[in-house]
Amino acid sequence: METQRIYRHDEREDDNGIINEQLPLSEQFRIIAKRWVDADSAASLLEETKSAFLSRLMIRTGETAVSKAEMTVKGSDEWLEHVTKMVKAREKATLLKVQLEYIRMRFNEWQSAEATRRAEMKL
Repeated sequence: METQRIYRHDEREDDNGIINEQLPLSEQFRIIAKRWVDADSAASLLEETKSAFLSRLMIRTGETAVSKAEMTVKGSDEWLEHVTKMVKAREKATLLKVQLEYIRMRFNEWQSAEATRRAEMKL
């Protein structure tokens, strides 16, 4: 039975979080998948609590008219900052998902090349 190699953090990625492409594709996929799960969770949390955040800000305005309170909040820097943070979090998660697809494509290319090589060896 083959033993699984444990990689040290400094072997897996550089200081910028770039994955070492010399790692097996399965290890690259595992690392990026973990990052994607964390990023997707953070983005979903911001998206799911958007209404609650809006409501809290509206209450703080002290306005009795809901439409006026909403307009005041949605025009505020605090709301803009929250929405920007939410969009950036989703962008990060989406980018990691694309990186996962890239690793999957590289594996499929490798698998196809190996099948071709085996077929050519039979000729």
